[in-house]
Amino acid sequence: MVTSRFSGMFGFTIVWFGQVVSMLGSGMTSFALTIWAWQLTGRATALALVGFFAFFPMVALSPIAGALVDRWNRKLVMILSDLAAGLATVALFILLSLGILEIWHVYIAAAFSGAFQAFQFPAYSASITLMIPKNHLTRANALYGMVRSIPTIFAPMAAGALLAFIGIEGIMVIDIVTFSFAISTLLFVHVPQPAQGPAGEDAQRSLLSDSLFGFRYIFARPSLVGLLLFFLFVNFMLSFSGGVLSPMILARTGSNEIVLGTVQMLFGIGGVVGGVLLGVWGGPKRKMLALLGSVFIAALIGNTLIGIGRGLVMWAVGAFVISSVIPIASGSSHSIWQTKVPAHLQGRVFSARIMIGQIGGAIALPLSGVFADGIFEPLMRGTSPLANVLAPLVGTGPGAGMGLMFVLFGLLGAAVTIAAYLYRPVREIETLLPDCDHADSSGG
Repeated sequence: MVTSRFSGMFGFTIVWFGQVVSMLGSGMTSFALTIWAWQLTGRATALALVGFFAFFPMVALSPIAGALVDRWNRKLVMILSDLAAGLATVALFILLSLGILEIWHVYIAAAFSGAFQAFQFPAYSASITLMIPKNHLTRANALYGMVRSIPTIFAPMAAGALLAFIGIEGIMVIDIVTFSFAISTLLFVHVPQPAQGPAGEDAQRSLLSDSLFGFRYIFARPSLVGLLLFFLFVNFMLSFSGGVLSPMILARTGSNEIVLGTVQMLFGIGGVVGGVLLGVWGGPKRKMLALLGSVFIAALIGNTLIGIGRGLVMWAVGAFVISSVIPIASGSSHSIWQTKVPAHLQGRVFSARIMIGQIGGAIALPLSGVFADGIFEPLMRGTSPLANVLAPLVGTGPGAGMGLMFVLFGLLGAAVTIAAYLYRPVREIETLLPDCDHADSSGG
């Protein structure tokens, strides 16, 4: 048993590094399975449904997960969440090795992993609040936001290079090793537990009451309601286009893995650049304005560039624009929530936050594939007057309809951002809601 454990910023950095390594392995598996699914089905719907099955359970289970996170040991929750993701990969590895892997198996594995992800986000986010001093929260959130960005730089390139030599099975073995490493880092770190209410208070509350508490807390504060409605609509718009990114590129390039991997790599590079910028900068004083401005740039400029792009250069620039500003938006958002919500309530409140803010994305993902295959792609392959008008913007042929989706929903996302800025409770959330003092605790 480990008796001496690291804490504070150093302890957080150890956990962060473990997550980066784990996400590198997961990213390699995801890239390999994306190519496999496209070659198997050739339809955008199949790829979008993988994202849906990973995302929807996380959103649906968030309320009860948050209630349990506030009751349970948060480090144990983090370990179990990572373990579940690894077990899903193990199951897919066995099925693939036996030669019986089918697309619906991937859906089930994604749903299983996604269900445990409902516990991971509130546990990690709430733990950061107590591990890191308030003045370093934005920097810590910037680093945490880079957990997905850094692996995205190397995962597609590594997976593409290794596929020919070790196959998908070999890549999954690497994934299994990396999630084991992530779990081991948590064993060496002290994760504080928040101070609880009066003795016996937890036992007196029902699980149903705790599950609904986060919603009651948010709905009593118009600024938080407005902020979450903004994320609900923006996530719906951007997920509608983002859900068809891989099939759009594969369709427009004749299933070119290198181009797809390069664009995904640029997403990662942009995320790292944005995260480093936010970490060095420490974040703006007006976090809400930075959040809205970043989302506006991502929706209006990044989405449009990807949609009208016909080749690698434009897609890469659009990917970099989106991913470089998103860390500023997410880091600012996390900091606002972490400073406005008491630490011992954050599991429940953050889970309700996930459900309200992310449900739009969960709904959009399956619809994006259906709309791409059934409406937008046939539209841009036809000779209707509307198709002729739009052809100079997004081109024609395979992938053009999905490009149109990027442009259209990017514009809608920018419009939602303007509406949020015009709503005072959202624009001035930092002054309208008081900060909370978070007392550290010695629990491990």
